[in-house]
Amino acid sequence: MDGVRLQDLISRGMGTAARLTGLVCDAYRPAGALDPLQPSNRYLRLTAAFNAEDPTFRRANAYGRPVWYGVFDSAYTRPGDYLAECHGTRVWFIAMQPALLPVVCVLTNRVINLARPAAPALPGINSYGGVVRATLEPLLTNWPASVLAGGTGEREPAELPADVRLGGYSVILPAPPPIVLGNEASRIVLRADDLMTDDLGRTYVVSSAELSELGWRLLIKLATT
Repeated sequence: MDGVRLQDLISRGMGTAARLTGLVCDAYRPAGALDPLQPSNRYLRLTAAFNAEDPTFRRANAYGRPVWYGVFDSAYTRPGDYLAECHGTRVWFIAMQPALLPVVCVLTNRVINLARPAAPALPGINSYGGVVRATLEPLLTNWPASVLAGGTGEREPAELPADVRLGGYSVILPAPPPIVLGNEASRIVLRADDLMTDDLGRTYVVSSAELSELGWRLLIKLATT
């Protein structure tokens, strides 16, 4: 039996198991940098179950572990897709669909926006060299992501007795699809010094950005509350 046929049988079996144990979810496929969960991106309704690194479903997930394993028919999905509960609030994205292995998913807990400060208009002497919100270049808007405490923060430069170290966080999100302009397609590349905001009104600065086959992993530092 060839690998393609075997993978098809496994996907079908996972779909059967999900129909018995899972919840109904809507599948969304991002079409650009704006709001992956907008109705026009919904392409499928399927039943899915998720387990926390335990195929027997005998234990729940713990703090600081965003990775889950998905049980559903993965023949119709691909990495980067979002799965949102139809009668709940939880949203996952598919990080990887390795052949003959469980589907790797990430549970999201925040909705984020990423933007890039504009470069100074003039070299050398300039009227202002800081970040101006009106000139920020939007990169991603309304993207569900995993934002968990982790990494190192920074202490306030004044080092007053009541100062606390600003928090460090780890962000995981899928890689956005290429943006087609004319006859060319270009990918959004995140980098250090990009700014991030979340649905709680907090602002962060990206200190490190790593792209792998699982998507983007960012290390960020809290800038304001």
